[in-house]
Amino acid sequence: MRFPTLLSDRPGRRPAGRELSAAIGLSLLAAASLLGAFGLPGTAFGQAPQRIVAVGGVVTEVMYALGLQDRLVGVDSTSQFPAGALRDKANVGYVRALSAEGVLSLKPSLVMLIDGAGPPGAVSLLAETGVTIARIPDETSPEGVAAKIEAIGAAVGAAAPAARLAAQTRAGFAELATLRSGIAKPRRVLFVLSVQNGRVMVGGRNSSADAIIRQAGAVNVADGIEGYKTMTDEAIMAGAPDVVLMMSHNVNHATSPDALFAMPAFAETPAARQKRLIAMDGLYLLGFGPRTPAAARDLMAAIYPEASIPPLKTAQAQ
Repeated sequence: MRFPTLLSDRPGRRPAGRELSAAIGLSLLAAASLLGAFGLPGTAFGQAPQRIVAVGGVVTEVMYALGLQDRLVGVDSTSQFPAGALRDKANVGYVRALSAEGVLSLKPSLVMLIDGAGPPGAVSLLAETGVTIARIPDETSPEGVAAKIEAIGAAVGAAAPAARLAAQTRAGFAELATLRSGIAKPRRVLFVLSVQNGRVMVGGRNSSADAIIRQAGAVNVADGIEGYKTMTDEAIMAGAPDVVLMMSHNVNHATSPDALFAMPAFAETPAARQKRLIAMDGLYLLGFGPRTPAAARDLMAAIYPEASIPPLKTAQAQ
């Protein structure tokens, strides 16, 4: 179980970073009390932060799922769910291109940063001002997703409801695993992040795209590539994807099935012959939060339409 690393910089003190871990059987209430002993906000012995900036779409999503949206004063531009988040809250910019001045103008008592948020200079400037920062781990395994929810709850003094949400999410992943065990012949899927000037950017191993493809009971064609990188035409043809997966509403990198499958890299693939292009909302597909079991189930149903995959009973839907 991982908890957020919290940083503070107050006059006369060095910036401090702590990462607390506990055995699986340790309750989050006890963990929150332990954090409170260090005088950190949002814990059992401290005042729960009331002016929170959430940086990372999944952080915002969890805050809304916990019913704590009234504490949010700002969110980043990836906070696309629920739809009202960006409408009702101040937008502090893109998760990796934050403006420290914009965040500080909201007078936050806590800034929650998903791993990878930045740039580093902006994060350092935030820490130097004395505002408390909670770094939230961004993991894609079922247990990592549950731990992410628990970390957010611990940071904002909502350990008990976060534990319930995490348990529901674990149950969804367990139900998904049962569905996955019934797939006799996994299909080959290629996640295409973008197509620009004939260059195809794909999701390789250890990417969020790779994780969702595997959760959906399929094989990632690009597992020979690390992270998000371009894939050669020859490698795509050799990979012979049965299905191509993309994000919907991707204005900057949108492409139609006809245009994609007319490209030499895709024209002779099984996916092109059957026009199998699946498009899903980016945060739903790759956010790895409470809705991820449902998202993986929906992807599974799209990859294997003949299997009549039932809806999950335990997971939060979109």
